[in-house]
Amino acid sequence: MRSRTALLAAAALTAAATGTATAVTAPGAAAAAGCTVAYTVQTQWDSGFTSGVTVTNTGDPVSGWNLTWTFAGNQRVTQGWNADLSQSGAGVTARNVAHNGTLATGASASFGFNASYSGSNAVPATFKLNGVTCNAGPVDPDPPTDPPGPGARVDNPYAGAKVYVNPEWSARAAAEPGGTRISDRPTGVWLDRTAAIEGVGSAMGLRDHLDAALTQKGTGELVVQLVIYNLPGRDCSALASNGELGATEIDRYKTQYIDPIAAILADQKYAGLRIVTTVEIDSLPNLVTNVTPRPTATPNCDTMKANGNYQKGVGYALNKLGDAPNVYNYVDAGHHGWLGWDDNFGPSAEIFKTAATTEGATLGDVHGFIVNTANYSALKENHFTVDDSVNGVSVRQTKWVDWNRYVDELSYAQAMRAKLVTLGFDSNLGMLIDTSRNGWGGAARPAAPGPRTSADAYVDGGRFDRRIHLGNWCNQSGAGLGERPQAAPAAGIDAYVWMKPPGESDGSSKAIPNDEGKGFDRMCDPTYEGNPRNNNNMSGALADSPLSGQWFSGQFQELMRNAYPAL
Repeated sequence: MRSRTALLAAAALTAAATGTATAVTAPGAAAAAGCTVAYTVQTQWDSGFTSGVTVTNTGDPVSGWNLTWTFAGNQRVTQGWNADLSQSGAGVTARNVAHNGTLATGASASFGFNASYSGSNAVPATFKLNGVTCNAGPVDPDPPTDPPGPGARVDNPYAGAKVYVNPEWSARAAAEPGGTRISDRPTGVWLDRTAAIEGVGSAMGLRDHLDAALTQKGTGELVVQLVIYNLPGRDCSALASNGELGATEIDRYKTQYIDPIAAILADQKYAGLRIVTTVEIDSLPNLVTNVTPRPTATPNCDTMKANGNYQKGVGYALNKLGDAPNVYNYVDAGHHGWLGWDDNFGPSAEIFKTAATTEGATLGDVHGFIVNTANYSALKENHFTVDDSVNGVSVRQTKWVDWNRYVDELSYAQAMRAKLVTLGFDSNLGMLIDTSRNGWGGAARPAAPGPRTSADAYVDGGRFDRRIHLGNWCNQSGAGLGERPQAAPAAGIDAYVWMKPPGESDGSSKAIPNDEGKGFDRMCDPTYEGNPRNNNNMSGALADSPLSGQWFSGQFQELMRNAYPAL
């Protein structure tokens, strides 16, 4: 089993309303321990707020705990419950009370508090449990003194490393008016058909990219981001991104696609690169949400559920690609607007586990998960939370949230991470969030919450995500570049990435004959009035778009124009 190594450095939390972190061992203990800490701002008003904190022990049993943090502003705890809270200056200590001091493996303790503040109310940057910095993962009581050798797997491949800039994408971006502002950013390399391994026409193949990465690497560390994307019966609920392999061609997937990629990645020439693979986006969640008896079911998804080739393909890829010690597999985990509902969230996590233990794969072959790949869901909604209510009506009842448990990608990613750990995945599991197109800046970006005349007005007036519906996914009008790629931006998050290269189309706005197996999906047609997957709303797609993966200048210009943070 290829498990993650412990990293004894905390990742900084962003000023978000929710955060998770891992830690720790009881004082004097000499056994591995760990925990997940969820800190949530439940309600907030002009001069105060209420927060809830949940500590889940993912390591050996502990008896007696205290959690400490330092507020970044002038927050002052005024009242607490289910923990003994004290504050000195900006520092806060929460100690267990009699009934929740013992935490068995997998057990949780929750407490809450009220506090006052003025100005900003940032989430604490660092938590410590029993004196050990959070987000450290399982602690080795006798850690090795020597640093990992070249090519050895590390906890967060993005930490302390540069990330490969695809010269082909960079050239296209730089050729656009204003494009040089972002043409030096790292993006994913998509291996979306067998021919892409060697390179289609004059395009670079996998070895070409890896050779270029060695040049970019120099003497430091460098990450190469690959998208493994060619399952049989690919994207069973969509047409724009259908692939070359039929539903039953699992053997061809293994021998003609995965095996050649694995052989190249195992070449010792590339052993010094950190290779991140994003494994088969938009596949496994379909087996939960788009199969009979769901109203969103499609015959193609029913077929893929019945033959099991999604799970087999993902498992085979994880097993073979994970054999190289410098390869870091991240499995696609959808996005909050797809899997955030109770009847999607848990079953999807179970499907991920099934795939990760199929065809010889183990949970140790999974270094982490990625969310929002090639999607548009806002990273963090600052003007409302899922726990807000207006005139006695919960935000969850609004048309936009529609009873979802999550309102943005950061809270969803951290919650999915915690769920997967409870299912047996490594407690040091890392998450990636694709922020290439979820900035939603420009003139339409709200600067304050919406009016409190109704819950719908409150949410619609304040939400950053300006899509017509969360189910809209194709070349969305009004979208902008999101947070720039960066390592360890929040608790449990290995990196914000631009896995989908900005400017590459999601699909064509009209039928275009092609030899890539890509169909015409009406969700890419700006005149389309929708289907059950977007609650029969307009598609919100841009006009005049080319086939998926091809350069779309109009979208690229719109993404730059609406970037947040602004360019």
